[in-house]
Amino acid sequence: MFLKNPTNIMDDPRIDLHDTLIPHSSDTQAQCRVLIVDNDDLIRARLAALLAVSNFAVEVAGGGEEALHILRQVTCQIVLTDWDIPDMDGLALCRYLRTAGFESYIYVVMLTVRGAKQDVLAGLAAGADDYVSKGTPIEEILARIEIGRRITHVEHSLRASNRENHRLSVTDPLTGAHNLRYLMKHLPRELARSKRYAHPLAILTCDIDSFKEVNDRFGHQAGDQVLQAFVARAASCLRKACDWLARIGGDEFIIVLPETTLPGANSVAQKLRRLLRAQPVTTNTGLIAFMASVGVTALAAADVPSGPTAVQDLLVTADRNLYACKRGEAHVID
Repeated sequence: MFLKNPTNIMDDPRIDLHDTLIPHSSDTQAQCRVLIVDNDDLIRARLAALLAVSNFAVEVAGGGEEALHILRQVTCQIVLTDWDIPDMDGLALCRYLRTAGFESYIYVVMLTVRGAKQDVLAGLAAGADDYVSKGTPIEEILARIEIGRRITHVEHSLRASNRENHRLSVTDPLTGAHNLRYLMKHLPRELARSKRYAHPLAILTCDIDSFKEVNDRFGHQAGDQVLQAFVARAASCLRKACDWLARIGGDEFIIVLPETTLPGANSVAQKLRRLLRAQPVTTNTGLIAFMASVGVTALAAADVPSGPTAVQDLLVTADRNLYACKRGEAHVID
């Protein structure tokens, strides 16, 4: 479905933008944003109108610096740029886009009156994905931009899939908490940061009391619901900006509290235990009351371990403090 009698967009300003033969993208397709860079007001306006009819979101810029300002503020999947523009030419703009490190790939179409072979090669070498003459029929220009939409949509989908795969690789599927892999990757960073900036660090080591009896008496589905309830209640006690929680075993969890001294860590532990005690959890077999033991390990910056065994040393100390809590010898006081 194309325009009747293909027309040069630069030569005929009377194109009917409501012509049903202009390609229209499905409303169900994710909208793609195009940045048009051209110093000719009329060309910008007509391209913007044609792209809007084809279900593209549109930004416009009259020169290279203005284009870069827009790209730093707004995510654009496609840049449609002339060669001869103020501030920096189209080649320089292409080169910048290929080295600037934008989060997502930007598909670049150079639309210019320069049609010599050496110009085409120069444009592609500078980083343009496509090179189109301004004398090209409108339907071909739109078709080439449509290719950019498809390519950037696939790239976005792959990037989202990679992010989701990474999230799943460091997330406990039952509770939604971080997992042991996440802990072993990020706890060394917390230790290094604490030591570097001379800030305190605390961790809470938790396990659910008599959890095996919960499974044996009420079943594993009810036990799973108890684990989920523990994570939800623990999360409500934490600062969203910096604290985090990881499940490291069946009913064992570690809560990491950056910038936290021993009194502060004790306060979090007490709050968590009060919250657990206050209300049983609703499961498929009825209400189940449960508690958790919480061991507190707090480090001043001078006490933060270093070296290849730092994390293991800290976890051994934390485990020791958890069992001290079970024996009633720990810092936590209810």
